[in-house]
Amino acid sequence: MNAFTIKDLENLTGIKAHTIRIWEQRYSFLKPQRTDTNIRYYNNEELKKILNISLLNKYGFKISQIDKMSDTDITGKITSISSFEAQQENVINVLIQSMVDMAIEDFEHHLEVYIAKKGIEKTINQIIFPFMEKIGVLWITGHINPAQEHLVSVIIRNKLIVGTESISSMLSTGKSCVLFLPEGEFHELGLLFIQYLLKSRGTKVLYLGSNVPLEDVAYVIKHKKPDFVYTHLTSVSSIFSFDRFIQQSLTRLGSVPMIISGRLAAAYENKIPPQIHFKKSLQEVKEFITTL
Repeated sequence: MNAFTIKDLENLTGIKAHTIRIWEQRYSFLKPQRTDTNIRYYNNEELKKILNISLLNKYGFKISQIDKMSDTDITGKITSISSFEAQQENVINVLIQSMVDMAIEDFEHHLEVYIAKKGIEKTINQIIFPFMEKIGVLWITGHINPAQEHLVSVIIRNKLIVGTESISSMLSTGKSCVLFLPEGEFHELGLLFIQYLLKSRGTKVLYLGSNVPLEDVAYVIKHKKPDFVYTHLTSVSSIFSFDRFIQQSLTRLGSVPMIISGRLAAAYENKIPPQIHFKKSLQEVKEFITTL
């Protein structure tokens, strides 16, 4: 059983913590437990319930109405919403629910159904990456079990690889790049998604994977002479220094430009050398790739 904070619920649902507290006071659907220091925490069932409730509320149902609904009623109302965006959000919520329950067969089944309907590219863009963005904070903070993260990651990794291998783009940017994660960074899904985006737009990719020493990256750069190097930082080891990594990259990788995206890049506030380019959101990543 997982223990989620009110901030986790806010990140996953988009509902402000203040609003969640008000709902708890006025309605009966959320009954958090408290730690010895009086901090709220929520279990799997409460997380699943608020995901569904927040979806209904977003698409026009009043909380006072939802509070009177049974779980079956809530499920039926969600299914009845015709909006594409609502159904897309519902698939992502179902994946989150399957993950916290470790219902891995269900998780993969829902992905397979969406792939059959929409194709692998739309599934990656509409479902997989939004799912990864939503639950990324849980992975970093350790509010889900590492076993849950690993099981889900393997499934998503396989889908991303299959999607990338199936690309038959007629586009060509005439550019090449090296993709890698530095030593201490093992969260590969974001980088795999970047690889998918780059290859689908016709950029040649040399994919080195995770936990790669900079001297190995420098060796590839020396012999392959890519147009740029790309890394995506999600959650590194406690001894990782971002400032030191940037300085060592400048020293070892020569004049080749480096693109850095991911949660660590989004939070970085120090001055960035001209050779280093940060992409602090998915939108910025996509805009960069479309301009190659």
